[in-house]
Amino acid sequence: MTNTCQYCSKKIPISKVFCSPTCKESYFQKIAISVPKPFIKKLYFFCTKEEKDYEIKSFAQRHNWHEDLVLEKVEELFQEYYKCG
Repeated sequence: MTNTCQYCSKKIPISKVFCSPTCKESYFQKIAISVPKPFIKKLYFFCTKEEKDYEIKSFAQRHNWHEDLVLEKVEELFQEYYKCG
């Protein structure tokens, strides 16, 4: 029997939860990332692509989070807040 990694969905032995320490760290850091709804609205409705990239990069640096994880979280929250239905 196999299980899947909680972060990347790679097949792993059933006795494990994550396929690597990197996936484990990314999973828990992504859970800890908190992005305010007005910030997401600003990014998608009032910023150009370049401004959005800059804002996400500075937000990630300010909170000491990985930029790619912040971008994933922002995209997920945008889908949740503004694309449902």
